[in-house]
Amino acid sequence: MGTIALNKVRKAFGDAVIIPGADLEIKNGEFVVFVGPSGCGKSTLLRLIAGLEDLTSGHIAIDGKDVTDVPPAGRELAMVFQSYALYPHMSVRKNIAFPLMMAKVPQAEIDKKVEKAAETLNLTQYLDRKPGQLSGGQRQRVAIGRAIVRSPKAFLFDEPLSNLDAALRVNMRIFIMQLHKDLGSTSIYVTHDQVEAMTMADRIVVLNKGNIEQVGSPLELYNHPNSLFVAGFIGSPKMNFVEGNSIGVRPEHILTSDKKGDWEGTVKLTESLGSDTFLHVDAGQRGMLTVRSAGESNFKAGDKIWLTPEKGRVHRFDANGKVVLK
Repeated sequence: MGTIALNKVRKAFGDAVIIPGADLEIKNGEFVVFVGPSGCGKSTLLRLIAGLEDLTSGHIAIDGKDVTDVPPAGRELAMVFQSYALYPHMSVRKNIAFPLMMAKVPQAEIDKKVEKAAETLNLTQYLDRKPGQLSGGQRQRVAIGRAIVRSPKAFLFDEPLSNLDAALRVNMRIFIMQLHKDLGSTSIYVTHDQVEAMTMADRIVVLNKGNIEQVGSPLELYNHPNSLFVAGFIGSPKMNFVEGNSIGVRPEHILTSDKKGDWEGTVKLTESLGSDTFLHVDAGQRGMLTVRSAGESNFKAGDKIWLTPEKGRVHRFDANGKVVLK
């Protein structure tokens, strides 16, 4: 089992309150992503769960047991960091085996677990190499292997793909998703990249200045954001906010025409990606709007354009930035 429950978890450094008070329940086997801008408290919250930071107040339970005062080693969690934190002088085999060696696990059992982890992570042929002889993606897999052999109740990932190039990030993202599916373990994954959050999560936890703004599945947050903050953070390109920030509509939910529509504007810039075209439109008092069109577009910079939000796709917010339910 790997259930994790946070009850009124608060963290402050002197007068600086990082986490005002978080309540959250994570089910066994879930892949939960903490997402938000830099400084929102997502990594701090992960470190509190891991026991790497002390709570100011509140409680954390794992499988129903209060672990608030239990040190990291006693929580049966495994953490994968942004930096691989590998020992450069050790082979891949010894790096993966290291936590078992420290726990004085019998050598035969260590060998068996290392071989199994290496097979799962496609690292068998690299076991006798040093980390310096591996690519970034391979080094990250070694770090994950070191976590796997501990058979933890949950995996904690702290922006593990940040050091990889764009193409490798996509490959590793798919790899981690498949690994989670195969292992069935509870996973908490921290990222500032909302695309990673949308594609990987069973549920997303959106954080803003230490507060949990909303929790839900990727499509729940995409289709039904409960605030301006969530609406603007989830989705790429971000949602357009018009008419004094009281109305929001996503770029992909705006229809275009050269003849008629609800809003008139002028195309200022086009971005052609092949599969999509992004139009940046000056809509007068409504400001600059981004429109996403499938495939190629006939519009070019300087063209007049009419825009019409799709029916039922407009989001309305009150003066406090909270969604107005339809």
